[in-house]
Amino acid sequence: MKVGIHPENYRVVAFKDMSNEDVFLTKSTADTSETIEVDGVEYPLVKLEISRTSHPYYTGKSKLVDTAGRIDKFKNKYAKFKK
Repeated sequence: MKVGIHPENYRVVAFKDMSNEDVFLTKSTADTSETIEVDGVEYPLVKLEISRTSHPYYTGKSKLVDTAGRIDKFKNKYAKFKK
């Protein structure tokens, strides 16, 4: 392997799923300015929109999130094509 191409700042980082508050620890080089305390130890924090604990593929649950009525707008627009 080539020398000097891999980052040197690997450290344990906490990733937090904001949809269900799940927190997991793993090594990462992700830059972050926030921290979180887990089991009495403070870690850098990276916030996630979705993770393995909330993604429909892994959970088997489909969750429909309607932002600004887009689904209703779509249904109304294409209702005239319904047979």
